[in-house]
Amino acid sequence: MSAVKQLQFETSPGTIGTDVLLKNYKRYPINFVKGDGAYLYDSEGKKYLDFLSGIAVTGLGHCHPKVTEAAKNQLENFWHVSNLFQSSLQEELAEKLVSLSGLDNAFFCNSGTEANEAAIKFARKWGNGKSTIITAIGGFHGRTLGSLSATAQYKLWEGFSPLTPGFVYVPFNDVEAVEYSLNESIVGVMVEPIQGESGINVPDDNYLKELKELCVKHNLLLIVDEVQTGMGRTGKMFAHQWEDVKPDMITLAKGIANGLPLGAVICTKEIGDVMKPGSHGSTFGGNPVAVAAANAVVDLLTDDLLSRVYMMGEHIKKSLNHPSIIEVRGKGLLIGVEFEKNINAKAVASKLLDNGILAGTAGENVIRLLPPFIITDEEIGLFLDGFSSVLKRSD
Repeated sequence: MSAVKQLQFETSPGTIGTDVLLKNYKRYPINFVKGDGAYLYDSEGKKYLDFLSGIAVTGLGHCHPKVTEAAKNQLENFWHVSNLFQSSLQEELAEKLVSLSGLDNAFFCNSGTEANEAAIKFARKWGNGKSTIITAIGGFHGRTLGSLSATAQYKLWEGFSPLTPGFVYVPFNDVEAVEYSLNESIVGVMVEPIQGESGINVPDDNYLKELKELCVKHNLLLIVDEVQTGMGRTGKMFAHQWEDVKPDMITLAKGIANGLPLGAVICTKEIGDVMKPGSHGSTFGGNPVAVAAANAVVDLLTDDLLSRVYMMGEHIKKSLNHPSIIEVRGKGLLIGVEFEKNINAKAVASKLLDNGILAGTAGENVIRLLPPFIITDEEIGLFLDGFSSVLKRSD
């Protein structure tokens, strides 16, 4: 019996589609039971090409042998001891991230929203009385109350007022608006290098560089949210490196451990020095199994692989042609395909799923493509054929 069929037999169909889970997600009625590289298999044995990667998480594909080995080895040693004790695994990963970013200190948590919550706290502690952070309209920084308050998307706020004070919102890709909003309470600026959730919005080439210059001029922190764009997704380890900018803080999660829960903040020594024992913490942050996987991930993200990520992204973008497509944008394997208003992106994603291809949506009428970095030319061809076929049937 094949592994897929065996897993199918072991899966209880009575647990699927019940009413016990909170209905805060719109779930497709598909139960995945196995992943291998760029493919997922459902409980019926159907094979799917994964161009979503768990929403920019499994950048190295499903069950990558070296990441699996690292996690398995750690599982056989110990799973958890708390952050009251020294961790050579955390120290190893911190050294790698610090070296790759040019910053000085690293803190580990469990998710992107926790990383951004930590960055907000770190900034306020550093600010010593200055506490307001400027963020960009359309940005997405998480769903816990602080990071939700930093997220300038009104539709996500409904029902959760009052929000946490201490944020000012300006248009994305508008440095003049940031400068106009400055006052004595501002401690920093927090932005994504490319806005993901609101439609894969790419700013002008010098946007981050000009923001950094403004922050230096006014003694402000530049906080770059790399939760979705980081860990190689755009063809650089961190997306801000396309502009050769050095932020004061970087937040990470998603692809850092290829599917195991881990978040991180990397910061300057000046920020790190104000965070004393007891000022912040996380019970599960930097879990040994997740960190072991992350150490393997970082080692696998070589310059050659990142160069290929960028080139594959350019190839996909140039190959997406259809009269209903307004724009194809993004960088590396973070791609948004915007359609005319008469084309429903969610309907396109649903039809792709029917045809064995996973893709996401972002913003209005935008298909979000996030294939794994290990995708092959043949698999890209399969996606392009399937995408073209779905759009032809939509004509």
